[in-house]
Amino acid sequence: MKPTRRPDATWWAVEWRSQNRLDGARRHLTWESDVRLFRTRRECRDFIKQEFGYIRTRPDLRTEPHGWRLPLAVRVGVWRLLP
Repeated sequence: MKPTRRPDATWWAVEWRSQNRLDGARRHLTWESDVRLFRTRRECRDFIKQEFGYIRTRPDLRTEPHGWRLPLAVRVGVWRLLP
């Protein structure tokens, strides 16, 4: 179902990704029970590189049983809540 109107603001968020035999493919926006939002894609990518860059050099985390992938910067729409 498509939204009937455009979001009030467009932000960028960190999308966590993993794929393994036990859990299958998983993708979600939460990280440490918070969704981090950024104004620009560059800010989001810099945050990912700083916080999760170690995944790129860790083959043990990228293979089973973890199956972690480097998170992606994804565009998200934010709507205002009306009373």
